[in-house]
Amino acid sequence: MNLSQLFLDTAQRQPDAVALRFGELTVSYGDVADASARVAGLLAAHGFEPGDRVAVMMPNLPQFAAVYYGILRAGGVVVPMNPLLKAREVSYYLADSGARLIFAWEGAAAEAQEGAERTSGVTVVTVAPATFGELVAQHEPVDGIVDRDADDTAVLLYTSGTTGQPKGAELTHVNLARNVEVTQSDLLQLTADDVVFGGLPLFHSFGQTCTLNTALSTGATLLLLPRFDAAAAAEQLATYGATVFAGVPTMYAALLGLTDAPDLPNLRVCVSGGAALPVEVLHRFEERFGCPILEGYGLSETSPVASFNKPDRERKPGSIGTPVTGVEMQVINPDGTALPVGEVGEIAIRGHNVMRGYWRKPEATADVLSADGWFRTGDMGRTDEDGFFYVVDRVKDLVIRGGFNIYPREVEEVLYEHPAVAEAAVIGIPHPELGEEVAAAVALRDGATATEEEIRAFVKDQVAPYKYPRVVWFVDALPKGPTGKILKREISAPATEASRA
Repeated sequence: MNLSQLFLDTAQRQPDAVALRFGELTVSYGDVADASARVAGLLAAHGFEPGDRVAVMMPNLPQFAAVYYGILRAGGVVVPMNPLLKAREVSYYLADSGARLIFAWEGAAAEAQEGAERTSGVTVVTVAPATFGELVAQHEPVDGIVDRDADDTAVLLYTSGTTGQPKGAELTHVNLARNVEVTQSDLLQLTADDVVFGGLPLFHSFGQTCTLNTALSTGATLLLLPRFDAAAAAEQLATYGATVFAGVPTMYAALLGLTDAPDLPNLRVCVSGGAALPVEVLHRFEERFGCPILEGYGLSETSPVASFNKPDRERKPGSIGTPVTGVEMQVINPDGTALPVGEVGEIAIRGHNVMRGYWRKPEATADVLSADGWFRTGDMGRTDEDGFFYVVDRVKDLVIRGGFNIYPREVEEVLYEHPAVAEAAVIGIPHPELGEEVAAAVALRDGATATEEEIRAFVKDQVAPYKYPRVVWFVDALPKGPTGKILKREISAPATEASRA
């Protein structure tokens, strides 16, 4: 099999249909297919063989799809990279993956070139949208598709590296193809008439599976946006009649923050993942835009979709739903024993979506992947009597104050209910007697005002006394990763606040 077959079957069926929209520019399925064949020809000219890794350092541009499917159809392994990486980071990705060629967007070419020069034997192909057609036209198209085993690696997706250096999760052809199938059948149910918002980074698993691969395997149009901006996104959603929106919680909060957002009558379904969606944000968005949000869960290591609230069944706000077809989930204690309903433990996942392992890191793989296929996520969660799962928090985000366990998400949910709060993140900071103190970084809505004491008092009225944040400070915005996920590891309390008793 080959993951690219999902797209190429559609391209053969409807070559003239619009596959990609980039502002006013439209690209047909046939044009993407032809360009991907010429990318495969370019790789052949460089002596590439099936199984070779090829890095891709590009934002959400139409050329991304041609390069992505070109590598796959040539039997290569795609190594997606954030185009904002610096040379030192580029060098690490190239050296660790063993990639011998990198397609780099012209805006990232300088860092890519410097990173490649630090890594022997790497060729940089600069992708300039204005001249990409001329570049690939120099190569004869390779119209065939290299057949790969289902368990061969298709994409080497590097995790964010919250601890230590990033690790490459080996996602196989069957991992990704089956995840596309269940995303389509269980969630999106796309047709060729759908327009899918493509603002999630395509170098990330959420964007690849839930937008690029699912949209182009079903004949829908993918509406590309290179960098998420709420005003620009809302304008494009309205102008081009987007029917499906896939985003992370900060995207939903940003759209809600627009004072003059247009109506979006064509939206029929929204999906949220990447981090916990505050219930208050969910309710406000659905009330404002009249479209249901299906919250779900997954990780890079699970291709990524593992569970979701389903469109044709009961939804439970605050829940990540139930496992998708063919996937099992359970909540376990440290020795791997399943816990009963309601008890908090670590979420574990088993199924067709779980990675082969971490690239060339058998010990790291063994730490998270059991012999019988259970992947330990590092997320704390629980189930209810109906089989719905709830993420309580990351294991590493747990705050232990004077012996009491405090899950930051619970406190954050209350903070988001305050009318002046746009974004909030709760962390633990050192305390000489208690071990850790609860602290909250808060970004206010445009034009809103609040004091630290007001925020503290608001939360104190709604949670147990040991849970409310004694330390509160205001920021213009919270630090975010490439998908818009809030990065707690980059949050630190001001020294004057952290030293409070």
